[in-house]
Amino acid sequence: MSGACRFLSLCKAAEVAEGKAIKVEKDGLTLAVFNIDGEYFVTDDTCTHGPGSLSEGPIDGEVVECDFHNGAFNIKTGAVVAAPCMIPLKTYKARLQGDEIEIET
Repeated sequence: MSGACRFLSLCKAAEVAEGKAIKVEKDGLTLAVFNIDGEYFVTDDTCTHGPGSLSEGPIDGEVVECDFHNGAFNIKTGAVVAAPCMIPLKTYKARLQGDEIEIET
């Protein structure tokens, strides 16, 4: 059936503390899974500006700062919030299925 949505299970919701993120490597993807006020968001883990891991960066509200050059992104939209980053971050549609966080692929 073409056009059908597929979902990829990433981790258990309990693994991602509120206001924090974890790195998940699955199916060739390296992702950051964020818990913002009990909602889950998923982005690429690698900063679009350099080798920084966003899951290791500080989170302030819905903004994550790259731990490498201090650029920042909106976790929900992927939009650049602070230089030197210029390229938006890829985001993924996430859902909670039972106790698993999944993304649409």
